[in-house]
Amino acid sequence: MDNKKNIQAAADYIRSKVKEIPETALILGSGLGVLAEEVQEPVHIPYKDIPHFPVSTAPGHAGVCTAGSLQGQEVIVMGGRFHYYEGYDMATIAFPIRVMKSLGVKTLILTNAAGGVNEQYQPGDLMIITDHINMTGRNPLRGPNDEQLGPRFPDMSTLYNPELRRMLQEVAEEHDINYQNGVYAWMTGPSFETPAEIRMLRTLGADAIGMSTVPEAITAHHCGIKVAGVSCISNMAAGVLDQPITEEEVFEVAKLVRERFSTLIRRTLEKMAKG
Repeated sequence: MDNKKNIQAAADYIRSKVKEIPETALILGSGLGVLAEEVQEPVHIPYKDIPHFPVSTAPGHAGVCTAGSLQGQEVIVMGGRFHYYEGYDMATIAFPIRVMKSLGVKTLILTNAAGGVNEQYQPGDLMIITDHINMTGRNPLRGPNDEQLGPRFPDMSTLYNPELRRMLQEVAEEHDINYQNGVYAWMTGPSFETPAEIRMLRTLGADAIGMSTVPEAITAHHCGIKVAGVSCISNMAAGVLDQPITEEEVFEVAKLVRERFSTLIRRTLEKMAKG
């Protein structure tokens, strides 16, 4: 069975389970899965039950799609994603996004836990992604291009949709949520970066660093899905503070920002529903 049929089979399975076809998808990063619990009339679909769907092995990733209503929007929430460091290739990482497109999703909100490269940031800040730097040398669009999905050479100048970014900023200001606007750099992981790498990335213009999001954003933009991204600055990157970086720190900070993070996303969805 070729990849297009696999995508269709996965989308058909999800469609058979949901009550309404979602127009908005959310992918929740490490420690940010609490938002899935706020979906009304939820339908839970384990990744392992979806034909050809990969299974997340990353800590803190539930591996369940939750479909339902959130702030007047029909949504599908991916509680966990797939990383290059887990051993997945780019086609596998892109697969869920292609499935969302086939399902009818028009908007994708990507979230992640990220390390702060910008020395003005603090753990607990929420950063609205304005752009990214792909440091991996990997691209999910490499290989034969399906013109039905998108162009061979897609423009990336407005990948992070300006209108969605404006909505996120407005919501943050309306609800007194401290936020940053910044550039996210993607590294493969799973090792955290070295102090020298962080100094390099700061020189290049990165504000935050992480191990996800970019291949999903590229894939979605290529096939015409509007993209927004929000990073939770869960720790300061290597060399910023004189202390080691731990996985536990990432989850602890994510717990502290849950309410603000939830408010930012829910109220943005509300704005989207109002048009």
